[in-house]
Amino acid sequence: MAFDYPQTGFHFSVIFELLPQFPNDIQFQEVRGLSVSTEFEPWPEGGENRFSHQLPKKLQFGDLVLKRGKFLGSGVLHWARQAMEGFEYKPTNVMISLLNNDHIPLYNWYVVNAIPKQLEISGFNAMTNEIAVETLTLTYQYFKYYDPASIALDAAAGLTAGASVSF
Repeated sequence: MAFDYPQTGFHFSVIFELLPQFPNDIQFQEVRGLSVSTEFEPWPEGGENRFSHQLPKKLQFGDLVLKRGKFLGSGVLHWARQAMEGFEYKPTNVMISLLNNDHIPLYNWYVVNAIPKQLEISGFNAMTNEIAVETLTLTYQYFKYYDPASIALDAAAGLTAGASVSF
């Protein structure tokens, strides 16, 4: 059943490897910015003027943006405030999981060495009845992606790569 339809993106968890934490520290309204792209370097071919080869140089990861309602008491906010106010940056890892109906992770992104880059609080307006929202932007070194199908494919690729046929 899990492979029959694309997964919905509204049921997820965000877990920081931080202490102390409060129950609301895993509750986020929105996660975005899980992106990776490859930077390429042109390499000219000797005697060929029509093109140059594009060689992969390095990976670039986008900023991770987390949004949630403003809560009283938050270990994540305390960690971010220590960085922003006291210039005490302590990298931490973050696990983002897309969950199924039974709250079991289907897809996981393990974000390595994240630090706060920006903290924004939504505007206040006496004419509306909106929730105050905090937006935390993180920069990080890289992320690793895990899901059951990828793990099985990696294992199968390892088995076939090690197999040899002799005639």
